[in-house]
Amino acid sequence: MTTKDAIYKYTLRLGDNALILGHRLSELCSRGPILEEDLALTNVSLDMIGRAQALLKYAAEVEAAGKTEDDLAYRRPEINYYNNLLIEQPNGDFAHTMARQLFLSVFENLFYTELEKSKDTTLAAIATKTIKEIRYHKQHAIDWTLRLGDGTAESNKRMQAAINNLWMYSGELFEMDVLDTYLLHQHIAVDAAPLKALWQKEINDVLTEAKLATPADSFMQTGSKKGIHSENLGHILSEMQYLQRAYPDATW
Repeated sequence: MTTKDAIYKYTLRLGDNALILGHRLSELCSRGPILEEDLALTNVSLDMIGRAQALLKYAAEVEAAGKTEDDLAYRRPEINYYNNLLIEQPNGDFAHTMARQLFLSVFENLFYTELEKSKDTTLAAIATKTIKEIRYHKQHAIDWTLRLGDGTAESNKRMQAAINNLWMYSGELFEMDVLDTYLLHQHIAVDAAPLKALWQKEINDVLTEAKLATPADSFMQTGSKKGIHSENLGHILSEMQYLQRAYPDATW
């Protein structure tokens, strides 16, 4: 493994998280529960897509194989995507959308704060830019978790169900593999493992205030760092990649 190859794949992982969640949230455009929330979710989607563009553009530059960010976004097979399993889960009802956002945004706030310290100046600069957006995403998800959890009996029930259903995808956020460790030793990557305790405390505090129960750590789904995904990613890619695959030489 060379440093160049490691940075390329590490950046792909970050870019894929932003890309796939950006697509997921874009599915809710015009489908928000209220107009204000419809606009909020669309803005979060645009933030994620903008981050994906920056990260995938850098990945293409590192690879130096004549590809663009569009090539990386739309012309890879499913096994070559590395987004966390949490990201690709369906939107479900509004409670599921907010639970997924809560888990991810609390993690990303911790993660990108650390990534700002990276010796890779491009990754550090992207982190500095995106952390401002992440703080909004995080507060937005917390506010809705509190409203739904401490709302009606029905909203509490739905929010608890969403927390319970998505919990098994949260453990993967903190996994470290050989690539992560390799770049960590070069002060490029973030050590995600110690972030778990901080994340759990913050999530537990939010859920307690929202009158929701924190699930016990038990079985956790994993595999995305090896390109192993749920069937949901294939459905996303079939929609995302249709135009590029149907008209591979199209220009705008």
